[in-house]
Amino acid sequence: MSLDENVTIKSIECKILNGRKINVKATLQLEMSVYSNENVDIIRQINNIKDVQVLESNLNVNSLVGEGCSKTNAKDTIVIENIDNLAEILKVDISIVNKDIKISYNKVLGKADILVKMMYLTEDNRIKVVENKIPVMGFVDIENIDESNICDMKYKLKNMLVKPNSIEEHSVYVEIEVELYARVYENKDINLIEDLYSPSECLGFNQRCVNTMSNKCEIKNMCNIREKIMMPEIQGNEIYDVETKPVILSKNVTKGRVMYEGELELNFIFASSNTMGIQVKQMRLPFNFNVDSVEISQNMSIETELEIVNQDFIVSQDGQIETKIDLEFKLNMSNTIKINIIDEVNIDETRDRQIYSMVIYFVKPGDTLWAIAKRFRSTVQDIVRVNNIEDANKIYPGQQLFIPKYTYTRQEEIA
Repeated sequence: MSLDENVTIKSIECKILNGRKINVKATLQLEMSVYSNENVDIIRQINNIKDVQVLESNLNVNSLVGEGCSKTNAKDTIVIENIDNLAEILKVDISIVNKDIKISYNKVLGKADILVKMMYLTEDNRIKVVENKIPVMGFVDIENIDESNICDMKYKLKNMLVKPNSIEEHSVYVEIEVELYARVYENKDINLIEDLYSPSECLGFNQRCVNTMSNKCEIKNMCNIREKIMMPEIQGNEIYDVETKPVILSKNVTKGRVMYEGELELNFIFASSNTMGIQVKQMRLPFNFNVDSVEISQNMSIETELEIVNQDFIVSQDGQIETKIDLEFKLNMSNTIKINIIDEVNIDETRDRQIYSMVIYFVKPGDTLWAIAKRFRSTVQDIVRVNNIEDANKIYPGQQLFIPKYTYTRQEEIA
């Protein structure tokens, strides 16, 4: 089996012990799903029995073509201002943004930008922040795929190296290893035999249930958050950085809509009025957002990915902060359906000739013409013809039906 895992850091606590040790306590949230890929043989047609009756359905499923992973490196030099003599790197935040994929023959191309935000201390005790985007690109080889397929691509930061550049002054060397994992699906139409019987022969068959995926699609929607918050302690001080983390608290799926309740965890890092150091202030900004689409159904499996596309914080003189955050919702959706697969059809014994010529039957709740025909070893076509039924899918409880006897001749047994 294969495993999909997603690990999220929910909280971190740091304490200084005895003036010489730092105790770190972290809470992690793990989300995992396990799946298997199985090749299933489907019986499409029953030969050698001329009067076999089959109940068929047409399904569109998403069949896994293949999966694979690769690693790539992104390297760049981040330039700081010439007047800044770097004393220490205080903090580095890295995120992957602007993700894009392209499928060509036997390859998946993954492209993205690595957003690097670095806070550093200068030798004259000034705190500065610099941002840079590093493009990253990698290929994942998967056989038998083409541009008509559907691809899920996940990017994972594996290793990171950040150090002052020994060759070029006023710059920092950054090297990041990224793992690309791709899973590719194809849309496949299948004709499935759900049930079968023969009016003249007693057929036996095995039936097993298989889970598969259908209606796989992706939706992107932008949530624009505009709020004003009060922070009197920040009045007149410089904001060095704001760490923003979106969190989904609840998700409610109805037909055509997904309703989210969440919050933005804001970590303000700003200059201290009393000391030469910095202060940190945490705030939570609640939000509600709906994603509407005709493709959404209530029983869908929906994986939601959030990406901060843009953020801006404007501080007024009275300590009020105008917050502008653009948050992109990416919904990866699919249905899990159960299908019954019929195999190993055989003749158990020859049915005895029916002694009746016609049966009068009164429809019960939940009956279908298929079930009635199978029960009395007749056919749907004969029942429709004898009773002048216009629509074979519309019968109602209490309706009187004449069930004609099926006239048959002995057929050859299944080879």
